[in-house]
This record gives sequence, C-alpha cells and structure tokens, in this order.
Amino acid sequence: MTSSFSSTPLDPTQLDLTTDRLVLRPWTTNEATAVVAGTRSSHWAEDFPADGDRVIASLFGDHPDWLGVHGHRLVLERDSGQVVGSLGLFWPPADGTLEIGYGIVESRRGRGYASEATRALTEFALTAPGVRTVFANVELSNPASVRVLEKAGFRRWTSEEHTAKFRFTGADQHG
Repeated sequence: MTSSFSSTPLDPTQLDLTTDRLVLRPWTTNEATAVVAGTRSSHWAEDFPADGDRVIASLFGDHPDWLGVHGHRLVLERDSGQVVGSLGLFWPPADGTLEIGYGIVESRRGRGYASEATRALTEFALTAPGVRTVFANVELSNPASVRVLEKAGFRRWTSEEHTAKFRFTGADQHG
C-alpha cells in the first residue's frame, strides 16, 4: 500500500490522503448536515451513512477540531468515487497519544478498506507535532475489528475483560 500526503497543505484539495484504492477526504459541514438530516447524496454507497457516521456527524458542532486537518475523513473508493465509510482522529492528542476510530459500510466490508484507511490516517497523524502514538479501543467480541488493527500494523497495548487497546507508534512505521 502506498499513501501520499503533505504535512503542510497549501489548499484544501491537498488535505486528501490517497492510498492504492481509497481517498480519505475531510468531511464538509454540508456533508455532516446532510447525514444528520437524513438527506442522501448520489456519491454515497447505498448503505452510507452507518450508525457510527451519524453519531460522528452529530458531534462536529461540539468538536470543531474534528473537521480540521487532523480530524475525521470520509472514505471514498477511488474506482467508483462513492463514500463507503468514515474514520477519524479524536483531536487533540493527550500526552502524545491520539485515538482513531473507523467504520466501513457493510456492503464494502471484507475488502481490506478499513485496514488500508486506518494505516494511512495513522501514518499521517504521526506527522503532527506532539503525536507519538495512535491508539484504538476495540471490543474483543468484534474479531473483525481486532483484525483491522492488526493488519494496519497496530499492536495490542492493554487488555481488560471485554476490551483491548491497540497502538501504533512512530517506531512501528519502520518495523
């Protein structure tokens, strides 16, 4: 997988992260408003938005940083141009760590999109000043989500009875 991005974007179009099969593009306020209102776009997969996308879109007003350069993004298939999910960083970082979340619509699951997108956004996050670790919390009853993180290069950090925390550090980029 290859990804490209600029750590000092010059214009909004340079905020997109591009992987082999995906484009990760920041949400617009109009898209968030449409998701919350239940308005459909012809550029969305039939099953987008999922419940998690609706929750995130409804929280942008309380968390404006999530719409920034290191915030949440829509996941678009490069071939079709359709929005097939979203993922994001829960900005700002705390003590050098930053949480990531992800979701791909059911019709596109099993294609490796979540791992591909998670890895690209994680590598981008680690270019931000003060970010040393990106982590995700996952329910152990969701083995597909655990596999997404493992395929993206995350390692189990801590475990509790029903959940685990996975992390990816700058050192993981080279190993």
